[in-house]
Amino acid sequence: MNWPALIVFIFFFALVTILGFYAARWRRADLNHLDEWGLGGRRFGTLITWFLLGGDLYTAYTFIAVPALMYGKGALGFYSVPYTIIIYPLVFVVMPRLWSVAKKHGYITIADFIRDRYDSRALALAVTFTGILATMPYIALQLVGMQAVLEAMGITGSGFKGEIPLIIAFAILALYTYTSGLRAPAVIAIVKDLMIYITVIAAVIIIPVKLGGFGHIFSAAAAVLPTHKPPGGVNLCPAAYMPYATLALGSALALFLYPHSLTGVLSSSSRDVIKRNAALLPAYSFILGIIALLGFMAIAAGINTKTPNSAVPLLFLKMFPDWFSGFAFAAIAIGALVPAAIMSIAAANLFTRNIYREYINPACTPKQESNMAKYVSLIVKVGALFFIIFLPTQYAINLQLLGGIWILQTLPAVIVGLYTSWFHRSALLIGWLIGMLSGTYMAVAQGFNSVYPLHIGSSVISAYAAIYALIINFVVAIVFTLVLRAFGVEKGRDKTSPQDYNFKSASL
Repeated sequence: MNWPALIVFIFFFALVTILGFYAARWRRADLNHLDEWGLGGRRFGTLITWFLLGGDLYTAYTFIAVPALMYGKGALGFYSVPYTIIIYPLVFVVMPRLWSVAKKHGYITIADFIRDRYDSRALALAVTFTGILATMPYIALQLVGMQAVLEAMGITGSGFKGEIPLIIAFAILALYTYTSGLRAPAVIAIVKDLMIYITVIAAVIIIPVKLGGFGHIFSAAAAVLPTHKPPGGVNLCPAAYMPYATLALGSALALFLYPHSLTGVLSSSSRDVIKRNAALLPAYSFILGIIALLGFMAIAAGINTKTPNSAVPLLFLKMFPDWFSGFAFAAIAIGALVPAAIMSIAAANLFTRNIYREYINPACTPKQESNMAKYVSLIVKVGALFFIIFLPTQYAINLQLLGGIWILQTLPAVIVGLYTSWFHRSALLIGWLIGMLSGTYMAVAQGFNSVYPLHIGSSVISAYAAIYALIINFVVAIVFTLVLRAFGVEKGRDKTSPQDYNFKSASL
């Protein structure tokens, strides 16, 4: 047991726990309304939204999964940097439209918008189901990140005993999420980001100095990666061009379809807040590029582990004093808890608003609706445990990519729907179903590796399965729209109007 690291870790974990419970009193409001509990009253300004989205999007995926992929496979793992660059211009253009129509009509979830846009409860239910399903492996990825740092400090064990510390951490998370709603991760995200900045600055200065500079780091990675099975490299081989490009593109298109990302958008106080954040958030992409290189640094430092997810924690233990390792581990753990909280809230919003209120208890009071969301936020965290129990987690990043395959199938209805209602509601539903089935099949066929080799004659084109499934989805949706229109099948009444997409709150 590494007691100095563990003591520092517990101190900062206790600090954010106190902040999580305090958040219920921050900007005090009636948390018995879902709008307040699940969206913070839609009152977050530029600074809070920046920290919230940063805490939401840059997670254990960033500190554990990306460097693990770099450590195991090399340059392919760097796809995460261009994808976070691609997405923000799209956010700048697209997401203010979503905020406007949601503010105008009081939508709390994206499925609320889908229901009114296409006059289709079935399509809204499909989007709800997809959002909840895609969120589960993403929360599970945060669990994997927590496991990695706990094991590095010597907290290990077999069976249930070994899971007790993780269960305690997530029980605490569940309690302050239940109590404070979205305000808890919004407050904690500020502390989390400051801790991560300190850790990254220390890592990018101290570790290269100890290892003899970046030249030696890249040379060591170039010598070791080709010996891995399968072999990797510091440069992409031609066969990796298509996987790299499609992973970047698919991940970019998927990122702001996730319920937790959309929750961050809808909690903003104005369209302008979203635009400012789209301009400011690329600062995190710079940090991500540095963090990704920790995988190469682990190779150069002689870290030898069969579990790539442990590469960064073991690197920190070797390069830093124990007390600072504890600080860095706390930053990683909090970086897992913040997005896990937002994800569970977002999934709870979806279930409560679009299943419970829509189908189970249409006459529910605001308090009943809010309480149901609180209960569901607890259940979602438990559900995420099943993903790390039953799915392989050697490369935790595959959990995020699996969620990406599913959530990307909502793009035709959601993103295209913000600009046109040309697609027929039934065609979108059929396209979604075919896309979900084909994408899941491709992932399962590859042992939950999200890159699928498509055989066309004698050629093999390997690419992110989400892109293949999305293409199938679009083709099916277009063909069925034309067919249904030709047969005069009723498409439903659009309850939104063009001016709703540029709406600004009267108070702004």
